[in-house]
Amino acid sequence: MSMSKATPAGQDPKPEPLTEREQVRMRRWRIAKWVKAAKRFGYYALLLAMVSFGVALVTGFEGFWVTLCVVSLLVAVVVLPIPIIIWYGIRAAEREDRAEV
Repeated sequence: MSMSKATPAGQDPKPEPLTEREQVRMRRWRIAKWVKAAKRFGYYALLLAMVSFGVALVTGFEGFWVTLCVVSLLVAVVVLPIPIIIWYGIRAAEREDRAEV
């Protein structure tokens, strides 16, 4: 007994290839996943900078907390703008796609 599904007469069991628009949307979706992760990383670095500044303020600005604050702030400043700009581009492209349909 065969485990494959029977297809109705006249139907091709292979899925139809994606259209060019669908391929672009899939590529955009993959990029959006990476952008979302990069934004999350940048915002967590900014949060770490704020928390470490608060701890440094309470402890009298010891070297470790100041260094952690500066490094995490630099990471946030370097990482965060790029995914934010790309995210706005993705959103604009999605709005344009919806307007065309």
